[in-house]
Amino acid sequence: MLQAPELPEDVQYSDLDPEARRELRSLPKDLAERIGRHLVAAGQLIDEDPEAALAHARYAKTKASRIPVVREAAGLAAYHAGNWSEALTELRAVRRMTRTDAHVAVIADAERALGRPERALDIAKETDSSTLPKEVAVELRIVAAGARRDLGQLDAAVVALQGDDLDPRNPQPWSARLFYAYADNLAAAGRRDEAVRWFLNAAEADAEEETDAAERATELAGE
Repeated sequence: MLQAPELPEDVQYSDLDPEARRELRSLPKDLAERIGRHLVAAGQLIDEDPEAALAHARYAKTKASRIPVVREAAGLAAYHAGNWSEALTELRAVRRMTRTDAHVAVIADAERALGRPERALDIAKETDSSTLPKEVAVELRIVAAGARRDLGQLDAAVVALQGDDLDPRNPQPWSARLFYAYADNLAAAGRRDEAVRWFLNAAEADAEEETDAAERATELAGE
């Protein structure tokens, strides 16, 4: 039996997202709270220590494998930890259970990571992007462009990211990632001057400074 990883003292069930708490209501109260605290721990650790996050999510899965939010936590933690096959298994299960495509971009990217860019492109083609939240649709385009690049189709990777939302005059929460990916693919295609401009656009849109867009622009401009 999988040993429960130790929970940080400051992890509280009340920290869990209300929707996730609703999903856990089908469990006995004590169990729901215990699983919920492991989900909170997984969420808190996923960026800084994805292996530890995965341990919490795996434990939760041993106790509540039929609950979508538990499988979702396991899939996302596995993805962040680089366990691509496990991420695919879990997130495909979530897709079947919820009949939504909320994690389709992550699924496609895991296929890329496993060396299957053609499969990533198939997933992108099969998905009706108009039904997705905008940030998920944008992320799926970024993954599809990456798959094109994996296949050596550099010009096609650039074209895959073009659209009305590639507009620095109208920045959105997902714009920094889109602009950055566009710049990165322009650079790979040898279009340096355009790449510099779009890295600068990405830096301008990146209010949280989550990318190295400004540094990439400086490096390219100096070459």
